[in-house]
Amino acid sequence: MFDSLAKNLPRRAALAMAAAVLVSGCSTIGPDFVAPKGAQEPAFRHASEAPVVANDMARLPANWWTVFNDATLSELEARALRDSPGAKAAGQRLLQAQAQLGVVRAGQAPNVSVNAGVSNSRTSAETAQGLALGGRSIEGNNYSVGASLSYELDIWGRVRRIVEAADAQALAAQDDRDAVLLMLTGQVAQSYWQLRGLDAEQAILVDALAARREAQELIEARFNAGLSNELDVSRARIERANAEADLHEVQRQRNAVEHALAALVGVSPSTPLVASAAKTALPLPPAIPVGLPASLLSQRPDLAASVANLKAANAQVGVAEGMFYPSLTLTGNFGYASESLRDLAGGSARQFSVGPLALSLPVFDGGRNRANLALYKARYEEAVANHENRLLTALREVEDALSDVQGRQKQGDVQAQAQEAAARALLVAQARYERGVSTYLDVIDAQRSTLAADRAAAQIRTQRLLASVAVARALGGGWEQAPALATVR
Repeated sequence: MFDSLAKNLPRRAALAMAAAVLVSGCSTIGPDFVAPKGAQEPAFRHASEAPVVANDMARLPANWWTVFNDATLSELEARALRDSPGAKAAGQRLLQAQAQLGVVRAGQAPNVSVNAGVSNSRTSAETAQGLALGGRSIEGNNYSVGASLSYELDIWGRVRRIVEAADAQALAAQDDRDAVLLMLTGQVAQSYWQLRGLDAEQAILVDALAARREAQELIEARFNAGLSNELDVSRARIERANAEADLHEVQRQRNAVEHALAALVGVSPSTPLVASAAKTALPLPPAIPVGLPASLLSQRPDLAASVANLKAANAQVGVAEGMFYPSLTLTGNFGYASESLRDLAGGSARQFSVGPLALSLPVFDGGRNRANLALYKARYEEAVANHENRLLTALREVEDALSDVQGRQKQGDVQAQAQEAAARALLVAQARYERGVSTYLDVIDAQRSTLAADRAAAQIRTQRLLASVAVARALGGGWEQAPALATVR
């Protein structure tokens, strides 16, 4: 309807509007945003034993957890991304930011409204107007229909800076959503491997408990035959009870981890989620490709969100500077008015106005605008400092994770030697006891050492898997910034 009405506007009104639109795009106040630099280190300190490749190749797949080649883990990750309340809440926050961006962008377009009305009025015969008409009053119906326009001329670019800030905030919300999803998938992977590690420990304790029961029965039989003493029987019973207590403790820990994993996936903790694995052997951790420190800015959503917030803060400085400049608003009206409804569309009933071109110039505000500008400049500097802190935190997380990978691998190699030695010591102690060369106390010590070595090896293997998850998460997983979503209108 606005197009049809605009065709009827006088030529001078159309020219005025065209000139206003052209003038409104002349300049933009405030500093243009300059993206911050990434880390300047040539390489990660603890990446010597990790595969280091060029930046373009140093990326995990989008579903980074697939590098573990575990179907159960992949299924849990898919369920978490689909059903987790945290993921849903992050998505809704993104929709809010996109809708707010649409509201702000509307400020760049003219505001056009259509109105219609009907009224009945009567003027007083005793007013100056009525006396001038000979003591008569004016009464009758009035019908009207028309359109009105209001448009702020963005000569200095203040509105464009407002839109720039909202656009950056929407992009930050999108990156924040991606950061929530990255954290969620990392927590699911960590909980899953903790669960599998406890399954491995549980299997070790089940075997140990069976061995302790067999040993207890053997010692009791020897005692009944007069070949052993009551002290050995008590020691055998103590070791069997300790192994059983340890098994109950591992089962308790497994239940707690499974409950936490269920909450991450978005199901009730009362629902059994992952059955104890029939195959308890833990896999070796996968190799995680590691790029250069500077690539973190493009691989971590939290750092990308920090840059977007920095851009928004920079644009807000321009908005604050715009308050020192005059603002111009153009208004216009076009429509028809008539006392008779049948004459409403006639040419003689046409009415229009262009203007006023309203000028608002701040003269004295008690220092409000100056203080407001200082406020947003300080907020920008705070955003710069916060971004630098986040970058340092990201670098620390990567270095910690890579160091953990190296340390756990070396620890696992040494622990394998301890396992082998403990198993050999147990065989020797049992043989010596059966020949009567040593007491049953030597067997018990050897059993304890073997059990401790086996459990430590399982725990280290679990920690190696968790360290790989930490590396993938610290590097940003397979994240890559997607284009900004379409504005909600």
